[in-house]
Amino acid sequence: MTVSFESLSIDGRILRALTEEGYTHPTPVQQSAIPPAQEGRDVLAVAPTGTGKTAAFTIPIIQRLGATRGNPAHLPRALILTPTRELALQVDASLRAYSRHMPVRTAVVLGGVGQGSQVKALRRGVDVLVATPGRLLDLMQQGHVRLDSVQFLVLDEADRMLDMGFLPDVKRIVAKVPARRQTLFFSATMPGAVSELANSLLQTPFKVEVETKPTAQRRIEQRVLFVDQGNKTALLGKLLDDPTAQSVLVFARTKHRADRIVKQLNRQRIGAAAIHSNKSQNARQRTLQAFTQGDLEVLVATDIVARGIDVDGITHVINYDLPDDPENHVHRIGRTARAGAAGIALSFCSMEELDKLKQIEKFTGEKLEVAEMQPYHNAAIAEAHARGSRGAARQQQQQKRKGRGRSRSRHRGRRELVSA
Repeated sequence: MTVSFESLSIDGRILRALTEEGYTHPTPVQQSAIPPAQEGRDVLAVAPTGTGKTAAFTIPIIQRLGATRGNPAHLPRALILTPTRELALQVDASLRAYSRHMPVRTAVVLGGVGQGSQVKALRRGVDVLVATPGRLLDLMQQGHVRLDSVQFLVLDEADRMLDMGFLPDVKRIVAKVPARRQTLFFSATMPGAVSELANSLLQTPFKVEVETKPTAQRRIEQRVLFVDQGNKTALLGKLLDDPTAQSVLVFARTKHRADRIVKQLNRQRIGAAAIHSNKSQNARQRTLQAFTQGDLEVLVATDIVARGIDVDGITHVINYDLPDDPENHVHRIGRTARAGAAGIALSFCSMEELDKLKQIEKFTGEKLEVAEMQPYHNAAIAEAHARGSRGAARQQQQQKRKGRGRSRSRHRGRRELVSA
């Protein structure tokens, strides 16, 4: 049975905005998280990138704010913390879209740009404040922000927040928020430190967990391309000749490599730009906007900003370098095949990256299809990968046989004991 947004008892004004945004049916995380959040319960949600987490926490907040009275001082009543500037901007854009027919005021504060316009927005009054921890603390210390009227606290991408070292800042901010509040805690993964933070913030939460290996459930066509490291840029250029590669997100391991890829693509007259932490916030916003609007064909990024790239219509994700953490592979390819669309994810793999590929396939439980019909295919790398796979399979079979042998030995022991 298909669930509709109407069946979730969402305010008609929000439903109208969702329709205008082209939303038809809620995703699994939205189906599970929105009802308890609307009831005022704390929510702990673990779901991978690209599953609709932003709407899952922004819609209930907008609805509940619309049903409660503001405060005379016009202080923030909801606070949403995000780890990156790009994600803060994406969340703010979603809030504005969903609340366009309601008197809900939003503002975003983040670093990398001047604080003047942000201070002015706070002075005008705000219902929902979206913030990165560092800039928010700065403004709090300067006396521009008070959090004593916050009724709703959201931690978005909590695992990335801790990975980036924001835990002390988060604790300092939460200490200024009233203890009586509703807390919505969203994370792509739940390692030990994130679980400890969740336990310290949430009161008998409603728990939502969406499969953390979503690639098989989504329309992502995945392939691995075995190629020498020195031929990767030439291969990338060939792939970009494909007329279906209209909006391409390329992941590089380092900022320096991302810039180098862009220079090489620009020499081939391919419109490309890089986005990473060395770029100013204004430059990052301009680049992301150009990519979102289709004025830029290729965006080259590093993992540090990956979760802030929420762009519909990305046709291809290309892993120029395989990630060090196999979980980041899932987050990367989750940038395509969004909102029910199909997408293609291509991963370059050199001889030096075979171990990373093995880790990715083990983590996802999927064998990536090998694309041999490409001009820079390296058969030696492919054979090395196949040998490793066959060796792993033999080792697994041997372990199974040993297990059966131990089991038969135990059974014989029991029979001998009984007969004695």
